[in-house]
Amino acid sequence: MKKLFNITLLLLAAAFILSCRNGDDDIPEDIHEHDEIGRVVLTLTNKANATDVQTVNVIGGVADSHLHLHQGDTYIAALDFQIKHNDHYDSSDEIIEEKDHHFITFSPADADIKVIRAADDIVRTDGQRLGMKTEWTISSVTSTGKMNIKLIHAPTSVNQNYPSASNQLGQTVGGESDVDITVETH
Repeated sequence: MKKLFNITLLLLAAAFILSCRNGDDDIPEDIHEHDEIGRVVLTLTNKANATDVQTVNVIGGVADSHLHLHQGDTYIAALDFQIKHNDHYDSSDEIIEEKDHHFITFSPADADIKVIRAADDIVRTDGQRLGMKTEWTISSVTSTGKMNIKLIHAPTSVNQNYPSASNQLGQTVGGESDVDITVETH
């Protein structure tokens, strides 16, 4: 009888331990969803001609087109990062909600593109602009030009005025890339 009591007690203890491990109530919610951003939409609107709009969709790192940039023009660039959920893309407002955990950097290659973070861009609590809305002024671009855009998650520090206040490509220390895309410019 004592042996049956000990076995029953052992089984009840095991059931209790397993039921506690499977419960979600005690597990803190992870603020940063680890879903991968599956689509980035880059929209450029010519500041002098609002009908000159270009949109590039980058899905899985592959752009569906390239940008036609004209020397001397300024474009308003808007970025939309999207996360795939249940077979459809859902706007990633999470980045804006977690603005202090994100920062966007730009790096042109074979193109002289000055980037200024727009006055109506999202502002982090440290006063740095996130980079979701920028203005690009084109000084020159070659047939092999490119613009690399990175969304950095959890940088330890950011500098929107890198390399200068008149060219805000942005720089980070630490963090990891949630997005690292390159769009061709012609």
